[in-house]
Amino acid sequence: MSTTLPDTLRPLMWIGGSAVAASSGQTFEVVEPATEEVFAVLPRASAEDAVKALEAAAAALPEWRSTPGIEKAIILHAVAAKLREHKDRLATLITREMGRPLVETLDEVEWCALIFDYYAEIGRGDVGRTVSPGQRGQLNYTVKEPYGVVVAITPWNYPLLLLTWKAAPALAAGNTVVVKPSEMSPLSSCAMAEILADVLPGGTFNVVTGFGAEVGAPLVEHPLTNLITFTGSTATGRRIAVSAAQYLKTVHLELGGSDPLIVCDDVDLDVAARAACWASFLNNGQVCTSAKRILVFESVYDEFIAKLVPLVKALRQGNGLGPDVDLGPIVSKAQRDQVEKQVERARAEGAKFLTGAARPDRKGWFYEPTLAVDCPRDGVLCTEEVFGPVRPVIKVKDLADAIAVANGTPFGLGASIFTNSLERAMRASEEIRSGTFWINDPLTDNHAAPFGGMKESGLGRELGPEGLDAFRETKHVHLNYAVEHKGYWFPYDWGTGRNKIS
Repeated sequence: MSTTLPDTLRPLMWIGGSAVAASSGQTFEVVEPATEEVFAVLPRASAEDAVKALEAAAAALPEWRSTPGIEKAIILHAVAAKLREHKDRLATLITREMGRPLVETLDEVEWCALIFDYYAEIGRGDVGRTVSPGQRGQLNYTVKEPYGVVVAITPWNYPLLLLTWKAAPALAAGNTVVVKPSEMSPLSSCAMAEILADVLPGGTFNVVTGFGAEVGAPLVEHPLTNLITFTGSTATGRRIAVSAAQYLKTVHLELGGSDPLIVCDDVDLDVAARAACWASFLNNGQVCTSAKRILVFESVYDEFIAKLVPLVKALRQGNGLGPDVDLGPIVSKAQRDQVEKQVERARAEGAKFLTGAARPDRKGWFYEPTLAVDCPRDGVLCTEEVFGPVRPVIKVKDLADAIAVANGTPFGLGASIFTNSLERAMRASEEIRSGTFWINDPLTDNHAAPFGGMKESGLGRELGPEGLDAFRETKHVHLNYAVEHKGYWFPYDWGTGRNKIS
């Protein structure tokens, strides 16, 4: 498999099925995090470009929403086939633009194809339900209709997967889509639009590239936008929610997390340690559902640490194009700087570091995988989201203590437990507030099951039938098939009381 690409790529945005530059002619650079070198130049979109994309999506909406479900299914299956056909190219772009190992990004593209296949099937069948009528001669039923134009603002850590979580159900529901990818990893989104241009009708899937204030905000605020779906930081999610609320627009938010992973004293610690290592450092810890706090029963704490430390020290860092790489770089210099600041704050709070806590001596925005102990429970590593390869290991007395620590942040995205006790597992699943709860299998998602957060981790759900319904509004249709006078219409009969309204 070849991973060779031109030294400098100049992809264009996709609006109305065509490749376009920014109206202003401005561009911005994308830097490869493994080399710190510019490898792509993209259009820097403005409000004018946002409007063009929204107008293209609005123009395509009537035809797409009226396309029968079986025809949409054929098209979405063709989308999945195209993604598989171009898997190598797309995966290489993701690795180069944000750093993840190629073995992971190949899996990401395949997962995207699976999701389009899934929504092709479930989107063509369930369109509503019949309702028992209130009177004779009536028929009542519901119809699930698309919202209209959907704006999808996507993050840099899984640029195609999290785009697909939004676009596949939105399209299956009959909406048209405008995507604004992160300016740090926009290449794969542009390539996806190019690849799908001869499959999807023009205007149904549009991509505009640039920065949040310049193009993201206009997309959110414009009257043509009917629904905004966003994955990213809690702070940005709040701003989007406030802006959308002024116009009473529907918003889906998948935000930050500080997910706990609980290790009880009744499990095989070799298995739990390997799971904790992978769940903590997958994608360099740049995963919203990473195990960001490892909570270990005090009776097995020292033994668990002794098993976890060598696993973390053995992780192989390098350019994600490989070979033999477990962890790539952090996505950007600014993101690495943020992680370093959090480490130094933790050090000042008394945390001790068993691994890492430093940059390796190599080019690229790398940071060594880091384990911290003796962290105060109200400290930075235990209360903030750390979006990088730094994880605290926290000693807890028992399950009650672990549950209290798990619930002790504003976040509620995911949580995990390792135990052989069904009672412990079910108690934790009931008492910990999180949108997903994993028992003995952290970070394993299922595209047929819903994903989303509680508390400050978000609003709404993606994936599963719930993810399809998130992009549909329900209309109630009331039919009286006998055209006749109703006894409860004016004028009222005050004497008999027979004109009861029901």
